[in-house]
Formats: sequence, structure tokens, C-alpha cells
Amino acid sequence: MHTPHTWDPDRYLAYADERGRPFVELVARVGAEAPADVVDLGCGPGTLTRLLAERWPAARVRGVDASAEMIEAAGREVPELAWEQADLRDWIDRGEQVDVLLSNATLQWLPDHLDLLPRLVAAVRPEGWLAFQVPGNFDQPSHTIRAELAAQEPYAEHTRGVAVPASHEPADYFAALTAAGCDVDVWETTYLHVLRGEDPVFTWVSGTGARPTLQALPDGLRQDFEADYRARLRAAYPDRGDGVVLPFRRIFAVGRRTA
Repeated sequence: MHTPHTWDPDRYLAYADERGRPFVELVARVGAEAPADVVDLGCGPGTLTRLLAERWPAARVRGVDASAEMIEAAGREVPELAWEQADLRDWIDRGEQVDVLLSNATLQWLPDHLDLLPRLVAAVRPEGWLAFQVPGNFDQPSHTIRAELAAQEPYAEHTRGVAVPASHEPADYFAALTAAGCDVDVWETTYLHVLRGEDPVFTWVSGTGARPTLQALPDGLRQDFEADYRARLRAAYPDRGDGVVLPFRRIFAVGRRTA
């Protein structure tokens, strides 16, 4: 039984511009004109949720996140909006309906999220919008190296069963949202992020996908794991003098409820 992992808003925001761009491009495809209620599920530190209030200034905009650390940061940095600490599934179970429901880089942490999509659609009023984005790069070295190392001893006894992100293919999301009664727009984009600094790919993944694995390791082993992980990432993503290029595929889905 693993102790639940926690999130570090500062580490997560180390590459805020790169992480924010998919959110902006997702919201741009939502055609809602004057929604009354807008909810950001998995809002993180709230810096992107603020953009929803700028897009729809007359709407009641709320952010929901399971992380106490993220909600605390959101309340501190964006006090003008409403924030709530809650698990995404618990929020769905309330039976509330909103006009726009967004989830940016969150659903990949829920192994059953494809099956959850009909419930997410049900949380949207008729003619309302559901929009989400998930990473689609889990076959890349940033993730496969972590998985290979975590499966080795002496790490495996500590990392076995930790949370790891995963997603489905665009066609799977298209089929699920269509079956749930939506007009659907699904697409994918591969960004080539140019990262700088010391071990920048490690800095990126240690704030997101690798964080539960790192937190599961005890002191001593964690430092050994990090050293090996950093070295392998440097080999997989070399700095050729003008920064490190990190290819990052993301999958986007926007559905307007018609049924």
C-alpha cells in the first residue's frame, strides 16, 4: 500500500509556458458563447483556470483538484476564483451539470477514464461542452526509461503498483464521445519543446509523470534512482548546444452534447 503522492506547484510550473500552450489551444476550440457555469477539473495551481474567466467573464468559473497543495496555491495566486479540493470521480457523482467542463492533462491519471467519459458528458447540460487534453507520449524515453528502472531491484519492491499515467488513441476518444451523444472534434499535436537548464527533461518529468515513482522510493534509493535516471535521460535527449528538444505528443478532444 503506497502513501498517496503529493504535487509540487513550483516544480510543475517550471515549464509553465510549454504546459500552458495545449490548454490555450484546447479552449480555443470550445464554441460556447455565454456559459453560466464553467468547471476546470484537475485545475492544478489555477494559473490556466484564470484564462477561462478571461474568456467568459460573465460565467461562474470554478477549479477542482484532488491535491491540497495545488488548491492552496490556486487560492493564493488566483483568489478571485472559487477553488475546491475534491477527487474528480467524487465531483462527477454529485450529479451536477455545467455548461463547460474542461480537464487539462488530468484524465491520464485515471486508469478507467475512457469508461468515465459518459459520466463526464452527463455532467454537461444539453448543448454544453466537454473538452479535455491528455499526453500521448508514454512510449517515449522519458517514460520508458522510468518504467525500466522502476522494475529493477532494489527499486521494484518500492515502486510496484505506484500511479503511472496512460492514455488511449484519438479514435478511442472519438468513439466514446460519439456514443455518449456528442458532436466530436478530436485531434493530436506533437510539440517540440526546447528545454534549457541542467537535466531539463528530468526537471519536466519529475514534476509530473515520474513524481509518484520518485516519492515511493526511500531516501538513499531515491538519490541512486535519480542519478541513473538523469544519466539515461541525458543520453536519450542530448543537448546539442542550443537546448534539449523534447518531442511531446498530446491528444485533444472537444464534444458538444447533443443528446
